[in-house]
Amino acid sequence: MMPSAPPDRDFPWWLVAIVGLGIYALWQVLTDAVYLQVLDTLRQGILITIFVTLVGFAMAASMGMLLAIASLSRSLILRQMARFYVEIIRGIPIIVLLLYVAFVFAPALVASYNWVAELVGVEAIRTRDFPLLWRAIIALAIGYSAFIAEVFRAGLQSVDRGQIEAAEALGMGRWLRFRFIIFPQAIRTILPPLGNDFVAMVKDSSLVSVLGVLDITQLGKVTAASNFRYFETYNVVALIYLTMTITLSMGLRRLERYMRQGQDRGT
Repeated sequence: MMPSAPPDRDFPWWLVAIVGLGIYALWQVLTDAVYLQVLDTLRQGILITIFVTLVGFAMAASMGMLLAIASLSRSLILRQMARFYVEIIRGIPIIVLLLYVAFVFAPALVASYNWVAELVGVEAIRTRDFPLLWRAIIALAIGYSAFIAEVFRAGLQSVDRGQIEAAEALGMGRWLRFRFIIFPQAIRTILPPLGNDFVAMVKDSSLVSVLGVLDITQLGKVTAASNFRYFETYNVVALIYLTMTITLSMGLRRLERYMRQGQDRGT
């Protein structure tokens, strides 16, 4: 059976339930000494998680845009190279990519740098000088860049070909066409799935704990191992992630609705 009203017009009872559970969980945290102690311990991890997500996603989005442009290039070599990268990276689990970048790619990069440094007379560095935090960020950026590249590619291809041809007829160069015709229209298609990828990276940032990066998950593991209060500790960890992801999801829903209304007014 088809719903009698559009799903986005339903009263958000699910949100009421989530808010109710959130208030109850927050009350438990603020009135329990164990919960307060755990939350105080995890505060530094929140900052690390936010830093990893923001920097990693910015790098991934930049790489994804370049990959999307290359995949739509007139050059066969660029198209094939972009497709090769996307298919390879998308087939590797993020956690495997984290381990590979941390313990294979990073040492190889340091060895290459030291080889060049020896030729030019610059002081060499050690592998341990390459922080695990940045190895994790690079791995997340590489992993997500392949998925974001497909988002950008689909968005760029959604622009009406007739408008691009009209811009060419007016004498607009490639950069001007991209800046004033293609990208402003493609961004409406790109933003919703791009926002979903951002929320997904917030959750996948927890995987950096396998490298010992002191994010929320790693600090939660250390805290639980020291006080043996696994129930309270992982309740707080889950609450922090839920707060971040639900807040972002609600913001993205509002942005998507606003853009849809603006598009309807424009038509």
